[in-house]
Formats: sequence, C-alpha cells, structure tokens
Amino acid sequence: MNITAAQLTQHATVSQEYLLLSYLQRLDRHRTGRRAVHIHLSNLRDHNRKSHHIKIAGNTFEGLVRHFEGQMFALANGDLIFVCTGASVEEMDDAVMRLRFLFSDDPLAILDVADNFSTWYNLEIQYHELLAITERLYEAEQTRQERLRTRSAQWGENEDGAVRPAITPAQLHRLEDFLKSADLSSFVRRQQVCAVTAEARPKRILKEIYVSIDELAATVLPDVNLSRNRWLFQHLTMTLDRRILKLLTRAEDTDLHSSFSMNLNVGTLLSPEFLQFDSELRMGGRGTIVIELQLVDIFADISEFFFARDYLSEKGYRLCIDGVTHHSLPLVDRKALGTDLIKVLWSPAFIDESPDDGKRDRFRHAIERCGKSRVILAHCDSPEAVRFGHQLGITLFQGRFLDTLMQEEGRFGMSSFTL
Repeated sequence: MNITAAQLTQHATVSQEYLLLSYLQRLDRHRTGRRAVHIHLSNLRDHNRKSHHIKIAGNTFEGLVRHFEGQMFALANGDLIFVCTGASVEEMDDAVMRLRFLFSDDPLAILDVADNFSTWYNLEIQYHELLAITERLYEAEQTRQERLRTRSAQWGENEDGAVRPAITPAQLHRLEDFLKSADLSSFVRRQQVCAVTAEARPKRILKEIYVSIDELAATVLPDVNLSRNRWLFQHLTMTLDRRILKLLTRAEDTDLHSSFSMNLNVGTLLSPEFLQFDSELRMGGRGTIVIELQLVDIFADISEFFFARDYLSEKGYRLCIDGVTHHSLPLVDRKALGTDLIKVLWSPAFIDESPDDGKRDRFRHAIERCGKSRVILAHCDSPEAVRFGHQLGITLFQGRFLDTLMQEEGRFGMSSFTL
C-alpha cells in the first residue's frame, strides 16, 4: 500500500516512523549519493534493549550526522535507520562495527555471512525497497498507537497483565518531584564484594550501594514501564544518580562513609551534585570509594570519559569498568582505559563452550592481561561461578551466592562452601 503525503499529514501522531516516511517521500527526486542502513536492534535480547543502550547506539552515528547531512530515526520497536549523503561504505561500516562491539555479548551482533544485525541500502537503486519497508513500519506503529488508545479508553488505569505504557514527560516530572522529597533509604540496597580463596573464609572487601529501580517503580508508578521510553529513562537514571549522591552526603550511617562502590553515569561525574558529594567527604574517604561506569557509557563518549577519569584519579577515587560480558572481555583493555578494576558479569556461557575450542584460554589470557587481582566476577548466583573464577585466577566475587555465604558466616560463624 502506497501512503501519499496527503494521507500522511492527516495523522496527528508525530512518531519517528511518521518522520522517516515523510523524509523518504521528499527524497524521491534527490537520491543521488544517498545511502541508508537499518540497524535491527529490536532483535537484540531483552537485557540489551535498555533505553541507555539505544541512546548510546544512536550517538555512535553523530559524526556522520554532522558531516554527511545525516538523519537518524529511532523507531518505536528499538530499530535505528540512518540516512546520509556522500558517506563511503567504509565510513558507515566503521560506525556499524562500533555498534557490534557495544552489543558483542548478543548473538545478533556476531559477524557472519547472514548479517541479521544490519541491512544496507543504496538509495539510488533501492529507494523503493526502503520506502516499502518504512510504510509497513509506519502502519504497524499507527496500529499499535490505536490499540493503546483503545485500551486506555476501556480500562483507564492498566490492569494486571496489560501492556504497561511508557512513562510520559508529565509522569516523569511528578516522579522527579517525588524523588526530591522522598526518603529513598528504603530503596537503597547493598551487596558485598568478597575475596574468596581456597585457604580462608570469604572476606568482605567493599559493598556496592544502589537504588532498586524495580522496587521504586512498583511503589510509585506500578502501572508504568519506566524503561520503555529510552530517552526519559536515561534522564531518570541521571536524576537517581543525583539523589543517591545527596543521600550519601547526608548519611548518618557510618557504613556509608567509606569502602563502597556506586554505579554512575559518566555525565554525572562533573555535575554540581557530585562536586558537593566530593567536597563533603571525610579525610581519606576518596581512596576507599570505587566509581563504577558501564562499558557502553564509556564508549559513548570516550573523550568525556577520559576527562572524568583523569579528574577522579587525581582526586584519589578508584574506577571500575562495569558491564563486561564473556563476549566483550577479550576486547577490553583495562590498563589502556586507565581504570583500577574491571567487573565481569558471570554467565553460564563461560562454561557452555567446548573445552577444546580455545575460548577458555582466551578468557584466561584476558584475565591475565587485566590483572587477576583487578577483576571482580559479578552476578555469581551459584558455587559453579566461583569455582570457574578460581580456575582463571579470580579471587574477587559478587552476587547472590556470596550474599548467602556471608549470611551463613554471620549466623553460624562459618560458611559451608568448599572449593
């Protein structure tokens, strides 16, 4: 079905699909030198489709947007479509390869002959092909919006089991007003990072302090999906960063004054709230605090990261790269990035591989390159994870299994885990 410009303007809902279709229709007679690439992020696994992941993915093309009259469209299903004029295949492929690296823990990003990660278009000869796909995407989004409007009219508030709508700017504003005055201490969680060796009981090294977003959402906006609108969710995490910093600044609990880690956005590190937090730290406190930064956030703006890293290192903080998977581990150079620690997320995929395929040796070499004493193996929910870590020389662990061990230690004076 061909959608005319007149039909398009009849719809009041201005979505990214609407803007893309309108843009392509205007390009009908101006296709010379134009290329497009469709990044199929909607096919990523759920944990890789968070709002900040999609935002970072879009930022990867900023240079091409500036230099080649580029237009980026972030579709409702999570896909990205980028159109530009005059960029070479090599220049565009460089941006796509950086995206593959960011999502290297996902099977979709594996580079093979059947490329399911991206679809390329030379608009001089494939214009109508992309136009037809865009029309289908536009119609699907219009249908989805109509379905949501119908449900809203029928139910008002969402019932259990209904698709929760994305948070709106108005709801975000109310939530931020709530966060300004709310006591977030009931949502603050702590998880220990422990040293586990064959010769001794688990030893607490530091604790990670974080706000449980799931519990906060269930309490304040139970019928809203906070992460569905990727841009507003990113804004919310920045707000939570500032609130946790204020909470730590005013904390009377001496347990929150030193020897802890917290996960922050790179953009938060030079904010007034962080500067205030830093100014009120007690003497010697900075050297006991670890700032964790997500790998994808680091590479979203590497120059901003380097600036923040140098500032924090000069102050005496320790830095940790977080969010490293079994796919990205061999590619990350902790020493080159200049951080003190690296947090690797345990997954059964570490041991699912055949012992003869050489991957375990690559993991071992990667750990040795990072420095065995500088690696934290996180998400350890079973003794199997700890045993595997020991095989690679890792001694620092975090996760629910360690929580259980420390509870047993406190209750019985010993732990039941043996290597």
